[in-house]
Amino acid sequence: MDWGGPSFVIAIVALSTAGWLINNWIRAKHGYSLEDEWGGKTERSDSAETKRLREENRELHDKLDSMQDRMIVLEKIVTDRGYSLSDEIEALRDTGTGVPLDIKTSEKA
Repeated sequence: MDWGGPSFVIAIVALSTAGWLINNWIRAKHGYSLEDEWGGKTERSDSAETKRLREENRELHDKLDSMQDRMIVLEKIVTDRGYSLSDEIEALRDTGTGVPLDIKTSEKA
């Protein structure tokens, strides 16, 4: 191999350029500032669409958090040991009026 020939110089330039392109692609993919050809940094500019998407994402996260809080409350209601839906239904059947007069039917037995 001729180390001083033009093919070696072209190979080094091509490898350096490919490395720089791959480096910038990875940086852009992960949201870091990009390097220009002189080593300076170019910060990302947020467009109006990006700002709108971030605001929408924030709203959706807030909505999801509130839904999770509601789910926790519902799970507590359903799994609470004092919650006796079957006793309330039986009390409705026993009275016949539709209004339970004595919900504690389990103490009668």
